[in-house]
Amino acid sequence: MLPLHRMAVASAAGAGRVGLERGLVLRFTPMTIASGTASVTAALMAAKRSKGLSFADLEAALGRDEVWIASLFYGQSTASAEEAKRLAELLDLDPAVVGALQTYPTKGCLDPVIPTDPLLYRFYEIIQVYGMALKDVIQEKFGDGIMSAIDFSLDVDKVPDPAGDRVKVTMCGKFLSYKKW
Repeated sequence: MLPLHRMAVASAAGAGRVGLERGLVLRFTPMTIASGTASVTAALMAAKRSKGLSFADLEAALGRDEVWIASLFYGQSTASAEEAKRLAELLDLDPAVVGALQTYPTKGCLDPVIPTDPLLYRFYEIIQVYGMALKDVIQEKFGDGIMSAIDFSLDVDKVPDPAGDRVKVTMCGKFLSYKKW
């Protein structure tokens, strides 16, 4: 798997391509797609950036939440054939990328396990500090079980504040009771 900052730009015959607005063509072989999600992620991000689109713009065009679309870019979600085709039209994607968007992902594969990116680490830290408290409060209200991450939505909002804008993250998951047998 190629690191994002060293993604190969090749001109080999048969290589896939993602058309970029400024006449540049990011090329990758189907093998780089098969070898992992980093190359696909890099190709998707480069195409989005070259078109000057945000995830909110893609949300409006695809009818899917911006967080879900971002998770698709990182290989954590699966697009339908129609969603992949629409994204391909918006970003001028090669058919190999369209196919990769429709494969079933291996979810939750953060590497390293403890995130080093400061923004990601804050979420890890929040769970370290408040995780047991959240667990207790949820179980007091719902009983013994878990919040689904499958029947789930995640929203991110910007909340203006005179002391500095705030980030509002809303998670909404179906409660699943543990089964007794």
